[in-house]
Amino acid sequence: MMKRILIVDDHAVVRFGLRQFLADTGDLEITAEAASGAEALALVHKGDWDLVLLDMALPDLNGLEVLKRIKRVRPEMPVLIFSMFSEAEFAIPALDAGASGYLNKDSPPHQMLTAIRTVVDGARYVSPTLAEKLLSGLASAGPRPPHEALSKREMEVLLLLSKGVSLTKIGETLFVSVKTVSTYRSRILEKLGVQSNAELTRYVMEHKLD
Repeated sequence: MMKRILIVDDHAVVRFGLRQFLADTGDLEITAEAASGAEALALVHKGDWDLVLLDMALPDLNGLEVLKRIKRVRPEMPVLIFSMFSEAEFAIPALDAGASGYLNKDSPPHQMLTAIRTVVDGARYVSPTLAEKLLSGLASAGPRPPHEALSKREMEVLLLLSKGVSLTKIGETLFVSVKTVSTYRSRILEKLGVQSNAELTRYVMEHKLD
């Protein structure tokens, strides 16, 4: 029986390549595509798939947030993360949030098929590399992270920024001016040693702050 897959990736060439790749398998088929987190969530609400193949870097919501929302409405639907982000940094947070596996986009074709079929069959997939790190304890947390230096309000702003919320909307939510939010953002960037909202999002995902 053909397994139906929803792919969520903002790069059309990636979606096309995977569609062509899986078309030759005979048992796996991409039957729906989404280019953003919002599109993915809309499809998940109204359709049913044997697997969601989800990228971490999306234009509106980060992949971890999309994963959490999918699991809230469809906890039984398997989600396999398919990302360029470092497995060592992001696989554990993704698995903790309910992903059935984590697959790097640089993986060879046979490993992609193994991961997809493993998850579709109801099991969890962990790459040999990550499994080795988990067994050796190298995936455990390191020294005290920079975000522990943030105030409670700075942490609130950080989490909202990581979800793609605008400065204006954050100001309305927290009942402060846009200028104040901008000041918070500058402090957060400095304390965390990052330079952009994309890096803030990556930091939040890496440290499982949300």
